[in-house]
Amino acid sequence: MTWWGGCERAKHGRLLAALLAAWAGSSLLRAQTPASTVEIHPHPLTALRSFEPPAGEAYQLGRGDEIALDFPGRVELSGKRVLGPDGRITLPLAGSILLADLTREQAAAAIEKALAPFYTNLSVTVEVEKYTSNRVLLLGAVEHPGILTFDTPPTLLEVISRGGALPSFASQQGQQKMPAVPERCAIYRGSDQVMWVDLKGLLDSGDALADLRLRRDDVVYVPSIQDRYVSVLGQVQHPGALQLESNSTLAKLIAQAGGLTDGAGRFPEIRVISPSSGSTRVISFKRVLQPGPLDLVLKPGDIVYVPQSGFNRVSYMMEKLSPLVSLFTAFAFLEQ
Repeated sequence: MTWWGGCERAKHGRLLAALLAAWAGSSLLRAQTPASTVEIHPHPLTALRSFEPPAGEAYQLGRGDEIALDFPGRVELSGKRVLGPDGRITLPLAGSILLADLTREQAAAAIEKALAPFYTNLSVTVEVEKYTSNRVLLLGAVEHPGILTFDTPPTLLEVISRGGALPSFASQQGQQKMPAVPERCAIYRGSDQVMWVDLKGLLDSGDALADLRLRRDDVVYVPSIQDRYVSVLGQVQHPGALQLESNSTLAKLIAQAGGLTDGAGRFPEIRVISPSSGSTRVISFKRVLQPGPLDLVLKPGDIVYVPQSGFNRVSYMMEKLSPLVSLFTAFAFLEQ
């Protein structure tokens, strides 16, 4: 069984490192210096389970959702509204109200607060009529790639079955090609999270994690058997999976990902995470730009991570990456 996840490790001092290690429940990684190699201690089940949203998690409103507002005794305020591209609705007197990423109860409280200066003893209930924002993007070796919309939070198997796995083998009776379960797939979440899942292995073993719960805006990538890929994540314009060619270099892959964002700074220290060896290389972008070959061989499945630069990196790690640190530092069930 082989599945991987990867992330960036910043230079951030003993206290922050200890907090991250305690949160992840894993061995503490030593501070990295350019061109250093760090051994990774895998915690596979913890990583995969941490990546999955909790069962019964309250739905958060998203852009494009259609909601119904019911104001008892205030018929003029009741009715349906659609969250705009900015995540807001507009109500008389109150004007624009931000509701995106709020639960129904939180949205009701926000509406009541916005209308409090104009009405007394006002209450409202919020119901979702159409879950337009509850969508997942499916890419790769499937019959119907594209954006899939669901009424409830989707699972990995629901997404792949909707997309249709490509036929891959013929039956002995009629040589009719039958759909097959992908050997593995990747789930991209935002610009800095990726989880590789050995889907077929999980199904064969009867593990319920094969039907992993997803979040809205996740990207599911199903590679073909012939694909040789690397993941480029973090502060790049177009994070995701890229084909690894015989002439691929670190500079070329970053260029194919659209180049660096402003958040990367001028010369970020790039992390190249290799699940096959369980190690991380740290290479300065300044060295990448210099003429001459790098002492680096990229392999299929490697993860290239471009971190944030400057002071904000510490708060970013604590506020966003810490709860999921094991997802990006743990690689387990490495391919034999």
